[in-house]
Amino acid sequence: MALVCTPHISLEEDELDESFVRAGGPGGQNVNKLSTAVQLRFDARRSRSLPDAVAVRLMRIAGKRLTTEGVIVISAQRFRTQERNRADARERLAAMIAEAEVPPVRRVATRPTLASKKRRLEDKSRRGAIKRGRAGADGD
Repeated sequence: MALVCTPHISLEEDELDESFVRAGGPGGQNVNKLSTAVQLRFDARRSRSLPDAVAVRLMRIAGKRLTTEGVIVISAQRFRTQERNRADARERLAAMIAEAEVPPVRRVATRPTLASKKRRLEDKSRRGAIKRGRAGADGD
């Protein structure tokens, strides 16, 4: 079963590598006995499912979760069960990919309006007049 991230992108199971480790935090005796925390690894650089532009944006979004080899590591240990942690890690990866799929909007350079230029110059002259008024009697 594939992990559906967006209507256009879904990841195959063989692209995801999950390992289970012991988690800290709440859980009573289970914390010492069971491996409930999940480490989900996804190789963004070599993925067949991601377009190149999306992969580049995904690696930028991943930040410190990205290894030097281009593998994204997501750790999930919020819940007490392995299944819920696994679903949480997959949801977080899918959300990152959905965010990376949206191309950034280019900023359109604009020029200040004539009215805003006039307001700025009037404010400057008003401030200058206030400062001149603070000077001593002989203008010092």
